[in-house]
Amino acid sequence: MDLRKIKKLIDLLDESNLAEIEIKEGEESVRLSRMPKGGLVQAAPTPLHYSAPHPTAPPRAPASAPAEAESAPLAKGGRELPEGHVLRSPMVGTFYASPNPESPAFVKVGQTVKAGETLAIIEAMKMFNPIEADVSGTVKAILASSGQPIEFDEPLFVIG
Repeated sequence: MDLRKIKKLIDLLDESNLAEIEIKEGEESVRLSRMPKGGLVQAAPTPLHYSAPHPTAPPRAPASAPAEAESAPLAKGGRELPEGHVLRSPMVGTFYASPNPESPAFVKVGQTVKAGETLAIIEAMKMFNPIEADVSGTVKAILASSGQPIEFDEPLFVIG
């Protein structure tokens, strides 16, 4: 790819509020990404403290308990998810709801989205990966907050 084109892409990235640009020409491709001005600030995770169960704890419910409690998918922290299609994280990384801290979120609860529309970004290994809607519908729930570490297959959005 021509160096002049790459310089123009850098200028375009600087002038826009985009965090990343990827261009493919034939077999060649160029991906440019930048850190937002001021850098990213993340709070350190709060350590969790667990205590050993009390020796006289009541016995657990038998395995033959009604399966209804297990039928509804649960979000992180044990919350029950609303009805609809659950979009899960395809990778481990850090969830970002907007392209940079000064920009509004890609989507909000109640917003209608189309399949292929960017809903968020997950940063993994210094690469910013767009997370796109795989179905069209209305965003019923956003299950992650910006800057939050995300696990593989963790529920991120519910679209109905």
